[in-house]
Amino acid sequence: MTTSESPWASGDGDIVIPPAPAAAKPQPAHQHLGGLVTFATRPQTPAGKAAPPPLPPKDPNRRLLLWFGGTAAGVLLLGMVIVLALVLTGDVNPLQSHAQNGPDRRPPLAKLCPPPTSYPEPNYEAPPVPAGPRTVDTKAGISYKAYGDPWGPWRDSWSAGTLKVQYRIGQDIITERYSEGTYHASILSGSVPATANDGTQLDLKCTGRQVAADARVSYYPQPNTIEMLRDEAAVLGGRPAWVSKFRLHFDNSKRGLTAKDELVAIAMIDVGRPEAAVLYISIPGTHRQLDYVVDEVLDSVRYAGR
Repeated sequence: MTTSESPWASGDGDIVIPPAPAAAKPQPAHQHLGGLVTFATRPQTPAGKAAPPPLPPKDPNRRLLLWFGGTAAGVLLLGMVIVLALVLTGDVNPLQSHAQNGPDRRPPLAKLCPPPTSYPEPNYEAPPVPAGPRTVDTKAGISYKAYGDPWGPWRDSWSAGTLKVQYRIGQDIITERYSEGTYHASILSGSVPATANDGTQLDLKCTGRQVAADARVSYYPQPNTIEMLRDEAAVLGGRPAWVSKFRLHFDNSKRGLTAKDELVAIAMIDVGRPEAAVLYISIPGTHRQLDYVVDEVLDSVRYAGR
């Protein structure tokens, strides 16, 4: 027990009872004071209403898919910009057919000699057809002078070489026989596809030289040397042409061939068709007395269109 006085004691011995504290005013049942109210539990759904469906779980791959989708869209947009730029500059044609990108099916001569970028239409007056016998090659579209004995009708068909020029019509002389067969002087004509599709424009210089080179490789002993006598544009029978005239020198005596040279003329003639007419004249050196035939036949050419 402490020595301090009891709080209940006063100097006169009376007991003083302190007043009781005033009772707090009752608050309304649903009144809230200012500030954030946090519920410890989910609010109850009113009776008679269905509970909302639960939220789907988050997909961990969704962000990755969105990233890839955005990247693909960017690449597509960049590709469209590049194609548009190429189209505007003329470097590509997006409407070009697949067939044009396929194998090149043009004739060999059309591959070697594309058509010229500009081609003046021929405006030549065709001279009258000379009198006398003529060889008419309706398929090639030309006619030319025909000769009597010792010349006879050509009964064969040559189509050797890369270009496969078909010589079907004409005349020939068998000038000698040797171990490889017969050797001929010839005046032959044929045709060769020289343009693609239905085109009719020819690069006469290129095509004429290609046909001459093909004949040199295909029909003469190898090796041989060439002595060029004429290689130029010409007009034959009122039609544009390219004429190559040359003498070939060779030695095939080991096979028994007597001839060691030959005078040759090859004319490529534009007859206004996809196939060019070809005239081939050859006189072996053993028969030089017939050399005049070369120029005479060239001068006699006329158009024989269908």
